[in-house]
Amino acid sequence: MSDTVIKVENLYKQYRLGQVSTGTIAHDINRWFYKVRGKEDPYEMVTGLNTRDIKDNSEYVWALQNINFEVKQGEVLGIIGKNGAGKSTLLKILSKVTSPTRGEIKVKGRIASLLEVGTGFHPELTGRENIFLNGAILGMSKSEIRSKFDEIVAFSGVEKYIDTPVKRYSSGMYVRLAFAVAAHLEPEILIVDEVLAVGDAEFQKKCLGKMKDVSNQGRTVLFVSHNMNALENLCDRILQINKGQSYPIQTDVRRTIQNYLFDDSTIQKHQLILGEKYNNFEFALKKIYLTDLQDNLLEGNCFSPFDDIKINLEGDLNKFDNRLRIGFELKDSNHQTLFFSFNRDIDENLQIDENKNIKFSTIIPKHMLNEGEYKLHPWIDLYHLSNINDSENEFINFTIQGKISNSHYYNKSRPGVIAPLLTWKQSKI
Repeated sequence: MSDTVIKVENLYKQYRLGQVSTGTIAHDINRWFYKVRGKEDPYEMVTGLNTRDIKDNSEYVWALQNINFEVKQGEVLGIIGKNGAGKSTLLKILSKVTSPTRGEIKVKGRIASLLEVGTGFHPELTGRENIFLNGAILGMSKSEIRSKFDEIVAFSGVEKYIDTPVKRYSSGMYVRLAFAVAAHLEPEILIVDEVLAVGDAEFQKKCLGKMKDVSNQGRTVLFVSHNMNALENLCDRILQINKGQSYPIQTDVRRTIQNYLFDDSTIQKHQLILGEKYNNFEFALKKIYLTDLQDNLLEGNCFSPFDDIKINLEGDLNKFDNRLRIGFELKDSNHQTLFFSFNRDIDENLQIDENKNIKFSTIIPKHMLNEGEYKLHPWIDLYHLSNINDSENEFINFTIQGKISNSHYYNKSRPGVIAPLLTWKQSKI
């Protein structure tokens, strides 16, 4: 017997823009007329792409196009994509909230879904009553719900308010109870769509742990989130959706997430040539690039953990000012700032040469950064001026790739951003 629990083939979903309904009687008759003649739907031929930032003349849009994937039993599949990419539409189709325009979906097992806060809850009913109502919607018997009731309430942390109508709950309390019901009533497939963003940090940690437990029990989880750390820690594979279309599912979760985060509709930049934006009258930053210690450019800006990385910034000194600070900001694949570095960090009274063309350089030492993708932003600063780098668009990408350690016993990827090789000593106590 196959262990595939979800199979999606050639899935399409079309919506009509600017209308409450999906069409008019005239459109329906026209569609029927084309169908009986064996011709293609005329409105599908003029359907626009799922691009929220570009307006075209089409009345229809493909929310999803040609989606194909399979999910195995006990697998945690992460689904990523920008807002409006089609992630929620896909989950609504899988949960049978809406139907596809065409395509085939095969699901084996009972599905519990959390598509938004309070889905399936009645605001006038109490928390207790909604547990039984939601459990019944999920296909559970009253005895099953009763046997899990105490666990659900304890996990949700809303015991004090369990006999209060849920319309008086905060959004966080809503999602706590909704997730507790869906996770504890033992569905074969659990679908979670970004609802954990509502809960606090402590509850999010509990939810992630519960989803891990669910998958370890042989049940399947589909998890949509913009929390990349949660996806990396929880998921076995990643499905990326972009403008209604899917990429092949990837098993290298970290690499897929890094590629997604660095796909800013820009070409990966290995050498940055700057315009007048980085000219503050005293100094004009013209160029920033990375090399090894011998000033060699590496293909793809790809370094090993055992390489020193030399950062070079070149520009023109328009007017001598010894207060000039030049440096960079380093970010990881989650766009989190790791550190800043400026030429005056060690010596505040550093003297600047009065040359027209000037070059600054520094070194990120080997054994400092863990494997992964990084983004480097240039900065210029004067003590009497604020920095003039107000753009997220000027950056260089580089990659640390390879084993962190030479050890033959442990050569797996390590979590974290830094990976220093420390010297260890053994001594008697």
